[in-house]
Amino acid sequence: MSDFLQNFQNDLRENVNGFIAVSVTEIQTGMSYCSLSLDPNFDPELASAYNLEVVKAKQNAIKALGLEQKINDILITLTDQLHIIDVSEDGNYFIYLAVDAKKANLGLTRATLSKFKKDIITKL
Repeated sequence: MSDFLQNFQNDLRENVNGFIAVSVTEIQTGMSYCSLSLDPNFDPELASAYNLEVVKAKQNAIKALGLEQKINDILITLTDQLHIIDVSEDGNYFIYLAVDAKKANLGLTRATLSKFKKDIITKL
């Protein structure tokens, strides 16, 4: 794993309150470039594989509607967790992040993700 991805994972783990898991996935191939989970029962690569279908479905809906839009992020609110699918600006990768809804600050979490999202395009 590259130093960039290792630093990315460590930064999220240390600086995002309620951090549960993260992965970075290429949209076209479904390949996961990195993953980390603090919960041994939570597989972020498996979650990313399913969420890849969410991203592709939304991209297809945008195209079918003739919208000149890109996905910035997708927020899925569960009972006790927030799942953020943050798509890179070029639309080739997404960061999947799961956090504890009771501990996380959504604004700070999104800000932390956005600082890495810009670098993903050039570092992978």
